[in-house]
Amino acid sequence: MKKNIKFSLLLVSFLMLLSLSCSSDDSTNQSDNSLEIQNIKNTVTSGSWSLTYFFDTDKEETSNFSGYSFTFNSDGKLIAINSSVTIEGDWSVTDSNSNDDSSDDIDFNITFSAPSNFQELSDDWDIILYSSNKIELIDISGGNGGTDYLTFEKL
Repeated sequence: MKKNIKFSLLLVSFLMLLSLSCSSDDSTNQSDNSLEIQNIKNTVTSGSWSLTYFFDTDKEETSNFSGYSFTFNSDGKLIAINSSVTIEGDWSVTDSNSNDDSSDDIDFNITFSAPSNFQELSDDWDIILYSSNKIELIDISGGNGGTDYLTFEKL
């Protein structure tokens, strides 16, 4: 009987310790993501960017954005300007909670409602890398499995 009680107490103690360590990891990931999200936002809102590479599933389409300067405003507005045209969209950086991504994934979200070539940029992109002068993004389509790549470089 004493052995059963000791074993039960030991098992309960072990399970409590295990659950505490899992909770700690979750809050650490959330904290790390919050800091990284803020760093990404600070990076992209400092200055203007050019779109230097866009590969859409099966072909490169970078030339569709030649001459445009992209500005990521701190209010979530994304402005693309060339000499005669201004196109407005939205952007954000968020924790991803979709089932196709890991729980600590960060998404770079872009939305344009028009024109059609800019609508192709609308997606929740995964960040490959970012630095003070370059942002590389990737999206793997759930439907056809195609892979899109998008790169912005600071002007």
